[in-house]
Amino acid sequence: MRAHERLLKYVKIDTKSNDDSNICPSSSSQFELAGILANEMKELGVSNVRVDDNCYVYGEIPATPGREGEKVLGLIAHLDTAPVFSGANVNPRIIEKYDGKDIVLNEEKKLYLKPEVFPELKEYEGQDLIVTDGLTLLGADDKAGIAEILTVVERVFTEDISHPAIRIAFTPDEEIGRGADLFDVEGFGADYAYTVDGGALGELEYENFNAASAIITVKGNCIHPGDAKNKMKNACLIAMEFNSMLPAFETPSHTENYEGFYHLMNMKGDEEDAVLDYIIRDHNMELFLLKKDRVNKIAEYLNDVYGVGTVEVELKDSYYNMKEKILPHMWIVDKAKRAFVKNQVEPLTTPIRGGTDGARLSYMGLPCPNLSTGGHNFHGKFEYIPIQSMDKMVDVIISILEEPPV
Repeated sequence: MRAHERLLKYVKIDTKSNDDSNICPSSSSQFELAGILANEMKELGVSNVRVDDNCYVYGEIPATPGREGEKVLGLIAHLDTAPVFSGANVNPRIIEKYDGKDIVLNEEKKLYLKPEVFPELKEYEGQDLIVTDGLTLLGADDKAGIAEILTVVERVFTEDISHPAIRIAFTPDEEIGRGADLFDVEGFGADYAYTVDGGALGELEYENFNAASAIITVKGNCIHPGDAKNKMKNACLIAMEFNSMLPAFETPSHTENYEGFYHLMNMKGDEEDAVLDYIIRDHNMELFLLKKDRVNKIAEYLNDVYGVGTVEVELKDSYYNMKEKILPHMWIVDKAKRAFVKNQVEPLTTPIRGGTDGARLSYMGLPCPNLSTGGHNFHGKFEYIPIQSMDKMVDVIISILEEPPV
């Protein structure tokens, strides 16, 4: 079975994670996919397959004869899809031999996937693209990674491919920053690993954002507007004032590459109470700390203006830049680069403008850079993935397995 055929099955299962949940997994549907994958792994020949109480899926493949003494390699992807967009009733469609023109996603809603908006589409002219119907995300992040890993597993057994001992893991709740929280690194038993959770074909990433969440709570004082002078303290207006004091151009829509940002993801409230929900990102630790300090200083200023306790800040670090933990093990990155080149793919070592389970796992003692899946425009209705890119990623991972110790 080819990787895209697996993907088309997996995306039918809604595994959207839930940031408001306090349990793991945050959505019970992740167990449904976990069970399907566990059964598939057993059928393929993977040993010691297990799904733990928190929906982590693990499996093992012994080394082929003569390679038992090598470092154990892990392959990891995640079960959940992003909570910011619907993952229910996904209706994928294959555009065969894409002609380079606008793709109609949904005629009724006038939704089109356009090269003028997404110029990289032109690179895939003549290839076969899997797209959405404009009503949901696709779920290639990261069901494409799962599909590619299990297609590699199938070929390992059916083609008798030489390889070191392999460990497989599929994690829940990566999209809400909890994918590594309960990962059993010791039980997993790998010496190094790759997450297969990146974007365009060739991406090879070992740098990511330092990340934090910031919840800003504003306490107001609601008075009838006809009698409000010198009495009302409008929480919504104070929240707007808070946001206006952040740097206007340090937002996702104005930044790229190594530039960090503040991102307002959600806001709600009225005159009495208001809440702003941000994420804060920067590759540079010093700048990351300064960004968090700015949030606190703005709150202090507004409390000085409107009274102590008006603005409360809850800052929580999510993950850190894995670069520090990967640099002593750059042979892992070099190994992946050689595999890409062997398969006529230019490796693109770019910083991740986000995070992966691998970032957290690297700090937990498992060095874990990130490989591409081939997908584009994750987390929304314009998500797509070329079938040929998925096939190529399977070949790349197999080349990583086949390469003997250097």
